[in-house]
Amino acid sequence: MPQLVFLAILIGGGWLLYRKFVNDAEKLARIRRAKEKEQQTGAIGTLIKDPVTGEYRVKREDED
Repeated sequence: MPQLVFLAILIGGGWLLYRKFVNDAEKLARIRRAKEKEQQTGAIGTLIKDPVTGEYRVKREDED
């Protein structure tokens, strides 16, 4: 019985690590596509509108 619990924990941990890896890979792919699009259009950065002030600013890398 302890072997089954250990195996279940091992499989669960492996699954969580796999999902984290996939999510990180998708995030990096999104960032890469955005940078490629900026290079194609000659843009320096992506502007986003601040909903509170109504002013535009350059999007930071940690924002989605």
